[in-house]
Amino acid sequence: MISAGEFRNGVTFEMDSQVFRIVEFQHVKPGKGAAFVRTKLKNVMTGAVLERTFNPTEKVQEAQIDRREMQYLYNDGEMYYFMDNETYEQMPLSKDELADTLNYLIDNMNVKVVSYKGKVFGIEPPIFVELEVTYTEPGFKGDTSTGATKPATTETGYVLNVPLFVEIGDKIRIDTRTGEYMERV
Repeated sequence: MISAGEFRNGVTFEMDSQVFRIVEFQHVKPGKGAAFVRTKLKNVMTGAVLERTFNPTEKVQEAQIDRREMQYLYNDGEMYYFMDNETYEQMPLSKDELADTLNYLIDNMNVKVVSYKGKVFGIEPPIFVELEVTYTEPGFKGDTSTGATKPATTETGYVLNVPLFVEIGDKIRIDTRTGEYMERV
């Protein structure tokens, strides 16, 4: 059992005979009244997103999720293929099952394929990935004390904000939990 006060992004639990993963959470302590936890939950089987508030002492049953190490091989336009590192079996997954993690997938990357009772509902890429910048506007010299940023497109097509000194061809490290630029490699 896990209490709502222990909720974090990515925690998966059973509620109302369904399995949910926490997409966002916020601990709220209003001036009057009791504290509560506001969450955005994704049903791992149907993909439906719902918002719900919990009392911090409310308990839910943590779901037993299976994670298998697999290697991303390629995509054929519709399906993305992963190979089990132990049995060498290939598993196709659709774009819907991968969701936002497509932004970080590069060939031959090891990821964890996540399933519940045999049904795959997503993948977990490494926490940090290194991607090459394929397009960005030139940076301007000048006042950079404000932490100015500009948009950049990576080799996977993912667009994020980077500091002005990042140029085309640079490798950058990205935090896959937040989708934010970490550093130039």
